[in-house]
Amino acid sequence: MSRIVTSEARKKDTRDKIELGGLIVKAGLRYEKRALLLGALIDLDRRLKSDDDERARLTSIGAEAFGNDRQ
Repeated sequence: MSRIVTSEARKKDTRDKIELGGLIVKAGLRYEKRALLLGALIDLDRRLKSDDDERARLTSIGAEAFGNDRQ
């Protein structure tokens, strides 16, 4: 039973990582250096923790980008 749980957790983790990688591609950042991407994400995390307006602004941009997929 433990192996099944571990296997399912591993599959979910893998799927999550694939989806997150897809976001990098969708944002047009596929060819940027990993250090730049990580730095940008760390900076974003810091800003989001202290600025709810920035969180709302970026959420709106992302929702619009996802909405454009349906056209």
